[in-house]
Amino acid sequence: MSPVPSPTSVRLSDYLAADDVVDHEHPSIRARAGAFRESAEDPVERAKAAFLFVRDEVEHVIDAGDPRVTWRASDVLRERVGICHAKAHLLAALLRAQGIPAGFCYQELSALHGLNAVYLHGRWSRLDARGNRTGAGGEFSLGEEKLAWPVDFARGERDHPEIHPAPAPVVVDFLMTAEPGPGWYENGLPAAL
Repeated sequence: MSPVPSPTSVRLSDYLAADDVVDHEHPSIRARAGAFRESAEDPVERAKAAFLFVRDEVEHVIDAGDPRVTWRASDVLRERVGICHAKAHLLAALLRAQGIPAGFCYQELSALHGLNAVYLHGRWSRLDARGNRTGAGGEFSLGEEKLAWPVDFARGERDHPEIHPAPAPVVVDFLMTAEPGPGWYENGLPAAL
């Protein structure tokens, strides 16, 4: 059973903030978010469109065998590639640019896996836009969670219920210092928060 998502801040404004990673004031992020706003009035439909865009139109580096390293949301959008954490940075930026609060959640699988939480209809729901090319099963759902990977507690995996307003520093530090190249994520990807 999935844990109940729990925000680490009581201020929704913290989940709308821009910073160096979630740079939702960047013109490219604003333009893409604007296209979602123009396509639907309902915030749920706009959030779903952003989720599907990140899940399906931005390649996961492992699935694509791509040597590039991205971490800033606008760079992920420009390059259309990123590891799960980078894709979560982009999804948060696209949601926040539309005034939809979004945060960051983590699972400890074989390595630390990053995903998002979105605040709609007065409650938080976790979303995982990792991409479904290699057996992952992430779907947009505000009810029952449909995350990319189930947590296997028997193998010592862990699901963190906390919703953070900013990406984990250990993740950002790793991505900012990773050297591009084949398999760059294999050595040093954080295993835990």
